[in-house]
Amino acid sequence: MTTVAGKPALGSIAARLERLPHSRWHIKVRFLIGAVTFFEAFDQLLAASALPVLMKEWNLTTGQATFAVTSASIGMLLGALAAGWLGDRIGRVRTVALGVAVTGLASLAVAFSGSIETFSVFRFVQGLGIGGVVPVAATYINEIARSDKRGRFVLLYEMIFPAGLAAATLLAVWVVPNFGWRAMFVVGTIPVVIAAMLPRHVEESPRWLLARGRTAEAEAAISRIEAEVARATSEELPAPAPASSIPEETPQGRLADLFRGRYLRRTAVLSGLWFVAYYVNHGISTWLPSLYTKQFGLDLTTALVYTLLSNVTGLLGTFVVAMLVDRIGRRPALMGALVGTMLSLGVLALAGATSGIQVAVFASCTTFFLYAINAGLYLYSPELYPTHNRAKGAAFGGLWNRIGVILGPVTVGAIIGAGGSLTLVFAQLAAVAAVGAVIAWFAVETKGRTLEELNS
Repeated sequence: MTTVAGKPALGSIAARLERLPHSRWHIKVRFLIGAVTFFEAFDQLLAASALPVLMKEWNLTTGQATFAVTSASIGMLLGALAAGWLGDRIGRVRTVALGVAVTGLASLAVAFSGSIETFSVFRFVQGLGIGGVVPVAATYINEIARSDKRGRFVLLYEMIFPAGLAAATLLAVWVVPNFGWRAMFVVGTIPVVIAAMLPRHVEESPRWLLARGRTAEAEAAISRIEAEVARATSEELPAPAPASSIPEETPQGRLADLFRGRYLRRTAVLSGLWFVAYYVNHGISTWLPSLYTKQFGLDLTTALVYTLLSNVTGLLGTFVVAMLVDRIGRRPALMGALVGTMLSLGVLALAGATSGIQVAVFASCTTFFLYAINAGLYLYSPELYPTHNRAKGAAFGGLWNRIGVILGPVTVGAIIGAGGSLTLVFAQLAAVAAVGAVIAWFAVETKGRTLEELNS
């Protein structure tokens, strides 16, 4: 094995990961990490599903309702910052397990809330866990994927997130009218079990271990992975490429490095894209059930079914981009999806948003593109940074998506609360999406290149 200063070269570890054929090991890891992401998405949307009932039960004003749905988003913002540091400090798997445990336990506390104040406090704590888990989990999946099929591998994993959103809405259609909103948050405690399983069944990232100087552990981890893949395929593994063919990363590990040299442009573009995607996404999704019931007089079940339709088309959009992203590249995929989002919202604004079914159709077209953007960014973000800074870089993008998550619903709530028209709501969201399409023009293409090539 090639060594540098007495330890395996990073290129050597990367070469050994790159030559691994797809196997049951990849499926197992993607399933376990995917289960985590599923429930994080599930928990994220619980407040939106419960909001129509809460507004009646606790006689909430528009301002109180906005605070209830954004409290978790504030927690997600802080959680993303903390998890980025933890993911690069204590490891990807341990950080994910910790975040999942926080999410599940806080969900149980939310279920027993007796007022909007306690509800919001525990949703804030829950947000700390959700905000930290998803970007670090995406970082891990990126680090074990082969460069030639990384887009499809990561995005098929990312389909779990919109599936979790759809499952939350589907379950809410049945649970909330029959058992009340508290039952939804009890279901949200399931991830605690997964948190206990992760460190025992998922190897830590060999790339991260080596970058931290834990050479023996990196060698042991990659050897166990190779052995499991060999058993699963019943074939001898291909020889890895020469270590020299995969350049080594420049050691970097400080937050300030995200804003220096070539990383300044990457961070600026990524931050803008994250903000736009989640501003628009949550500006729509958070208020949709309430818009259907308050603006158009639909019953709760119909409102939740319409919301489910949007989540299902979002799942389809994620699948389509997963099939295309390794062929057309990250930059064209992001630009195309942002233009599609802008056009869907623009047509809805021009049409006047005059009926619930009209909003449901165009909102579903919008989520088709939006979910493709969101999943694409979870693929794209970890690709842009070296191993020492990968979780911090991905989490910093997550910080901007949480700012978007907060400001999108707040802006929509302010427009509705001030008596503004739905045309104005959707027009301003279309304008933000247009800005995102311009930002995507400056994105760096990463298709088909190893993480080390992108950051050497």
